[in-house]
Amino acid sequence: MQGLERIGIILKPSEIENFDVIITNLIRWLSKREKKVSLLDQEQKRLRKLTPKALLEKVSFVTEKELYGKSDMVISLGGDGTLLGVSRKISPDVPIFSVNLGRLGFITRFSKVDFYEHLNTVFAGKFQTKKTFLNSVEIIRDERNQICEYFFNDAVLSKNSIARMVSLSVEVNQEHMQDIVGDGIIVSSTFGSTAYSLAAGGPIVHPEVEAYILTPICPHSLTRRPVVISDKSHIDIKLIDEIDDVHVTLDGQQTIPVQYRDVVRIKKSSRYITTILNEEQTYFQTLKEKFNHGK
Repeated sequence: MQGLERIGIILKPSEIENFDVIITNLIRWLSKREKKVSLLDQEQKRLRKLTPKALLEKVSFVTEKELYGKSDMVISLGGDGTLLGVSRKISPDVPIFSVNLGRLGFITRFSKVDFYEHLNTVFAGKFQTKKTFLNSVEIIRDERNQICEYFFNDAVLSKNSIARMVSLSVEVNQEHMQDIVGDGIIVSSTFGSTAYSLAAGGPIVHPEVEAYILTPICPHSLTRRPVVISDKSHIDIKLIDEIDDVHVTLDGQQTIPVQYRDVVRIKKSSRYITTILNEEQTYFQTLKEKFNHGK
């Protein structure tokens, strides 16, 4: 992949310590290398408070469609949440350089400590990319596809209120697997196995495993345990009882209301993202660093 000239930057929504310094230094560093830097239109007001006025003249503010679709590379400057947001919007062949400014940063590739060194390597053309397919969530209502959205980590079907449990029927490839009564269910990719699913008692699954993890949330029955199935399956989840205020939440960021008799269908999609790899980072190294796993 050659000609990385147009560089889009997506910023962490919330500000952290020294955020102004980090952003200013990055824009200045890219400008010195004659890169065309762009940020989203809605960041203009925020950037005026964080960066020198003279430096902003070197930045273009563009629409989401232009930044996610026409950049040669997008730098995700935040944490896992920032990267998850980017993954649902970016064009498949625009590579993502993900920098962790947050606390956990399990799926981001580069550290804020040394990412400039890696950027130099990338601009020299010495890098590898990986394609990762997203997962689709379809809401089928009255036998018609009403909504189709995507997730990277997980889709969570639950009630907003904790005052009442929700009863769900789960089918895999049109075969009934189980009914769940509790607070809901998490359908997680293997990338998301270390996120909400893990906190709810699910297993850690290596991302190279082609699987979904189905993790009940606080099930009423102790016999309801997490189940790992092939990601070549499609999963249908239905409400058994007619109750209100049920939603599907995608990657903890996007919420879709679900009605009684809807079918929530989850499966692997043909849509993918392209991420730039950090060849110095391994999965088990990350487990040890972030979770003290195996130490």
